[in-house]
Amino acid sequence: MRPLVLRHSLSLDGYAAAPAGVHDDFFLEYDEDEEFVAHMATVLGSAGVHAMGARTYRDMAGYWPFQKGPEADAMNAIPKVVFSRSPIDTPWATTTVCSGDLATEVAALKAQDGGPILAHGGVRLAQALVRADLVDEYHLLISPFAHGGGSPLFTELTRLKLIDVTSFPRGNLALTYSRADEASS
Repeated sequence: MRPLVLRHSLSLDGYAAAPAGVHDDFFLEYDEDEEFVAHMATVLGSAGVHAMGARTYRDMAGYWPFQKGPEADAMNAIPKVVFSRSPIDTPWATTTVCSGDLATEVAALKAQDGGPILAHGGVRLAQALVRADLVDEYHLLISPFAHGGGSPLFTELTRLKLIDVTSFPRGNLALTYSRADEASS
């Protein structure tokens, strides 16, 4: 069974989305950090499928097809799954829409052959995946700034085990966690 990996950006103070009305640019230091860009290309290229909510899909479909480089290659070539209960246009190649029960749809994806399911933000989809205990591994990208408020990724106690930490020259961090061992809780 392939795992569901949640790749999500967080501010230094732990928010997964900025407060309403605040510009939400989690990668202020992203483009000038070649090591971080290379790391992201590796993470994106490791996916068997990219999963996202409708808003994130629209944003990414308006950006990635017009970009070049290893990140763009990974985003454009690897199949996409959009979780949306409403009809959505899917102009990006190799896109499937999942509109049923989230746990059922994720279970069906996990049962398929292929590499990991890499779920990207939106905060609502990410929170739903966490609440439903569907995430097998967390790739959290911490940016070197604080929002001072906003929407958290975690809305209830969630125990995790740290697997890896990578720091980058411009202050970004990549933290990888798995579910905590239930026996040690």
